[in-house]
Amino acid sequence: MTGRWDPSGPIGAITIFAEDLPATRSFYTEVFGLPVHFEDESSAVFRFGDTLVNLLDVAAAPELIDPAPVGAPAGHRSVLTLHVDDVDARCEWLLARGVELLNGPITRPWGPRTASFRDPAGQIWEIAS
Repeated sequence: MTGRWDPSGPIGAITIFAEDLPATRSFYTEVFGLPVHFEDESSAVFRFGDTLVNLLDVAAAPELIDPAPVGAPAGHRSVLTLHVDDVDARCEWLLARGVELLNGPITRPWGPRTASFRDPAGQIWEIAS
């Protein structure tokens, strides 16, 4: 293999470690309205367009990333963004389902209107239009 990495391909999968897999799975089916694409005793996979989001029980995480430790030293290290047509309407929809917003809706200085919330695994999601 020569040359540089070609970053034009899509991200195939993202794995999120979940302390409470059943609660996080329910959140994805109820809040995002997604069917489970695949599941077993330690994971539940959902399809967001062409990207798979794998919710993995934190107890199974070491097998995936060993020898790296599970968990970040402090604070959050990522935000996943979903594009929606109307951030304000989607925020009302989320609030009606008991989802607590971390921030927003707010129009960012760089243009998009956004809002953020956290899933039961602690992953921060942002909606943007």
